[in-house]
Amino acid sequence: MKKTIITVVGMDTVGIIAKVCTYLADNGINILDISQTIVQGWFNMMMITDMSGANKAFGDISAELTALGEEIGVQIKCQSEDIFSAMHRI
Repeated sequence: MKKTIITVVGMDTVGIIAKVCTYLADNGINILDISQTIVQGWFNMMMITDMSGANKAFGDISAELTALGEEIGVQIKCQSEDIFSAMHRI
């Protein structure tokens, strides 16, 4: 399994979850776990995904998610679970 952490942060608007999840499904990425909250109008979502079935390279997916975030007015970050875990171990 190729676990990846995807975070989405920005002002809440209609369709954020739908657009991100549609992109993931269209690219063969399975959502393993998801958590989202809205605090005083700020949307925050964290997903753990499995990219082993992805039909594109990690770099391409990361760049396309960044572009999707810009398009819908949020910031989307995509990190390998290994890197995410190492960064947060210290």
